[in-house]
Amino acid sequence: MDIRPKITPIYQTSVFKFEDLNELESYFSEPGSRYLYSRNGNPNSDELADAINRLEGGTGAIATGSGMAAIFAAILAYCQAGDHVLCAADIYGGSSTLLNAELSRMGITVTYVPFEQFYDLQQFVRPTTRLMLAETISNPLLRVADLGRLAEECHWHGLKLVVDNTFATPVITRPLALGADIALHSVTKYLAGHSDVTAGVVVAADEAIAARLKQIGVIYGLTLSPMESWLAVRGLKTLRVRVREHSHNALVIASFLANHTGVREVYYPGLEQHPQHALAAKQGAGMFGGMMSILLADDAEAVNDFMRRVKRFPFAPSLAGVDSSLSYPLGTSHRALTSEQQQNLGITTGLVRLSIGIEPVEELLADLEQALA
Repeated sequence: MDIRPKITPIYQTSVFKFEDLNELESYFSEPGSRYLYSRNGNPNSDELADAINRLEGGTGAIATGSGMAAIFAAILAYCQAGDHVLCAADIYGGSSTLLNAELSRMGITVTYVPFEQFYDLQQFVRPTTRLMLAETISNPLLRVADLGRLAEECHWHGLKLVVDNTFATPVITRPLALGADIALHSVTKYLAGHSDVTAGVVVAADEAIAARLKQIGVIYGLTLSPMESWLAVRGLKTLRVRVREHSHNALVIASFLANHTGVREVYYPGLEQHPQHALAAKQGAGMFGGMMSILLADDAEAVNDFMRRVKRFPFAPSLAGVDSSLSYPLGTSHRALTSEQQQNLGITTGLVRLSIGIEPVEELLADLEQALA
């Protein structure tokens, strides 16, 4: 029977069979010719990695069990004990926790670079500095990095640029095309898009680094499971249309909130008053994504009241699903930072992060209006 499914089946198996020793030897002598063990590779996880690699324009990629695993793999691709890393000060709290709490135990040190000093790294660079970790659009204050300029500055100092492209997605920005050496994602967010997958991906511009990432994934056991990979591939197929809808809704809502007396500040690069609006428009193909943060009164009860009243934005500490949600950076993603770090970054009691979904925008506006009344 000739079976040719349009959709790749789920290869829900931990191991693959061999006919004899000759097949075993061909596995080792012809990489990619067949599969042995799902930690080493599986058709579903390879399909996901290859699809995102094409979107980002890389030379190779690996799919990992989470976005955190992707960040870990990207740093290990370039670093070993005794090395030093630069990291954007305005970054996802999990990234800084990984660097501070775990990679420091492996002998990898970190210095945090304020956003205003991204393009003058001289004072931060040491002989042992290997890379700079930054985000295309920062979490949670939506600052936009000039990736081309940052790549030039990093390469001038002999550093690699690793970019977390989760908020932007390759539909909006492709970091490798702008000079970055690695682009990574929490696939959990926009790439899968339906709040039912936990996954990550790392894409390399250089073939040797792509091979090193593969080695790290196999040896550390970071490989993504077949079922999660299949779900993420399914979600990825609607990425372009979803990003357009997220971006459209977010711009309408940001404009509404920017004129609302109950909102002190709106952080969204699609607004003309955003400090990096022109850069975001140029670097983002005219789309600005579905993420924003708003500043309410710096009073916990005022924030609690808003969270209880809003109906279409459940308090769910993640982002980028087709359904809208909200999160609270001070108490979730950036909880591990010191009070001084939180204050310096502008992560205060009144800061609420909104993930704008693809529901009818009129319904979202009506819900926000009644919640802020």
